Amino acid sequence: MERARVDHDTKHEMRTADGGATGTWASIRETLKVGIQALLIALVVRTLLFQPFNIPSGSLVPTLLIGDYLFVSKYSYGYSKYSLPLSEYIPIKSEGRVWAAEPKRGDIAVFKLPKDNATDYIKRVIGLPGDKIQVVDGVLNINGKAVKRERIADYETIDPYGQATKVPQYLETLPNGVAHRVIERDGDNGFWDKTELYTVPPGHFFMMGDNRDNSTDSRDLANVGYVPFENFVGRAEMIFFSIDEGTPAWQIWNWPAKVRWNRIFNTIH
Repeated sequence: MERARVDHDTKHEMRTADGGATGTWASIRETLKVGIQALLIALVVRTLLFQPFNIPSGSLVPTLLIGDYLFVSKYSYGYSKYSLPLSEYIPIKSEGRVWAAEPKRGDIAVFKLPKDNATDYIKRVIGLPGDKIQVVDGVLNINGKAVKRERIADYETIDPYGQATKVPQYLETLPNGVAHRVIERDGDNGFWDKTELYTVPPGHFFMMGDNRDNSTDSRDLANVGYVPFENFVGRAEMIFFSIDEGTPAWQIWNWPAKVRWNRIFNTIH
């Protein structure tokens, strides 16, 4: 009788061990399933809806600062090859866009640099297809008319030598009523403050930075030039994080003093 009880208990222990192993594998499979689903959702969101970017240069100061992290809406202009992650490595030859909606003058947009179709650039849409663009003594001209600009309080920034300085700041109002701030670090005598007359080709756009004397943009035909519509990635929508220049975002212990709390969740315009 005692032996029977021992055999019965042993079988019970074996069933428990088998059941435990089965439960462990089921748990692992469920975890993998959830992880794969999360990755697929993230991929869909990043490809079709929103993609995060950070600002590494000061070409859009004062609108966007180095250390700003922002969401770009992928659906705003429809989708092209360049809407896909790692598009420069995808051997797809395609032109045009699906569900296309052209950028509006004044939008801040991310696009692939036409020179290599790989580098992400972010600038403001200034010229539409067919527009004639010129900068005359620092004043932007669109289709033969000077764009309205109003001098406002000087902007405090850092000069090329690392010294604090104040530079002229203007409120510029584009022909469609979009008003935004621009700065002229070198006054109205910077290298790109007197340009040739540009005629934007069909299907292309003319992009400029708000930091007019410190922006490589469509004025530089050799390095940027006119941007094809298909190269647009999306429209900048909102700043979701911002930290002082030179402070890595992963240094959480610096956040209380270095995060620009007043910029978080600001819409971009």
